[in-house]
Amino acid sequence: MFQQTPLTYAAFATAALVALILFRTPLGLTLRAAGENPAAVAAQGLSVTAIRSGAVIAGSGLMAVGGAFLTMSAFDSFFFEMVNGRGWICIALVMFGAWKPGKTLLGAILFAAFDALQVRLQQTPLGAQVPYQVFLMAPYILSIAALVVMSRRAAVPAALMVPYRKGER
Repeated sequence: MFQQTPLTYAAFATAALVALILFRTPLGLTLRAAGENPAAVAAQGLSVTAIRSGAVIAGSGLMAVGGAFLTMSAFDSFFFEMVNGRGWICIALVMFGAWKPGKTLLGAILFAAFDALQVRLQQTPLGAQVPYQVFLMAPYILSIAALVVMSRRAAVPAALMVPYRKGER
């Protein structure tokens, strides 16, 4: 645990900071309301489009930091297709965590543990008999299974993927 890169510790701190902002500040309340009931945000005189755009920009910045982590810390080099489906896993993790940063962080740690396990399993006698592609796809299959189990009781934001047009109901 104490042999990680600074970006790993920054990820834990960022998850805590995001949880603090989302659930303990007026900005977080406004941001959550923009996803649940954008008309209520507009009734406060705030721009729903600006709030949603700001959230997308902040999320995109965090994704860029994740890409920088892969390049600088995880692989220590750049090559095409290094993301290798992890972007989809991030979306699945948010759904798995029911839009809560703490649960999403635990899901990310679980996926990382399965990803590390598959690397170690390839180096065992079992790895010599089973094609390595089976080990590579195992974390993704486990993610899909977890997503199926968790999605049955997940409550998504009411206005998720619903465009907001000022003045319409």
